[in-house]
Amino acid sequence: MANAKAAKQVVFFMPNKVGLTAEICAALSGAKVNVSAMCGYEMEDRAVFMLMADDLTKAKKLLKKMGAEMHDEAVVLVEMPNKVGELEKVSKAIAAAGVNIHYFYGSTGTGKSSACIFKTADNKKAIKVINK
Repeated sequence: MANAKAAKQVVFFMPNKVGLTAEICAALSGAKVNVSAMCGYEMEDRAVFMLMADDLTKAKKLLKKMGAEMHDEAVVLVEMPNKVGELEKVSKAIAAAGVNIHYFYGSTGTGKSSACIFKTADNKKAIKVINK
C-alpha cells in the first residue's frame, strides 16, 4: 500500500558544464548534507536540479554560494512497495481524482520499497486519494 505525504524540495539552476553534478555532490557531502532524492537535466546551456535533503536550509546556503538560482517547491513524496503495478495504481488514483501530474521522478532500491516525488496541480488532493 502506498503512503503519500507533503514534502519540500529545492529547484535550482546553474550554468551547465562538465563535472557540475560532481561539484555539487562533493559540496553537499563536504557539508554533511544527506541527499534523499535528486534529479538533474540539461536545458539549453543551463543545468536544472531538483533536490530533497535532510537539511535543505544548509543545502540552499551552499548552493547560493556556488551561484545557483533557486526556489522552494511543494511536492508529494510517495513511498510504495517495490512491486509491479504500484506506480500504475498511484498514477491512476491521481488521474481519477482529476489531478494533473506536472512531473515525477523516483527510484527503487534492492529492498522492498520505492519512492517517487510528484509535482501535481493539487498536491493536497493527490495525497488524499493516494492514502485512501
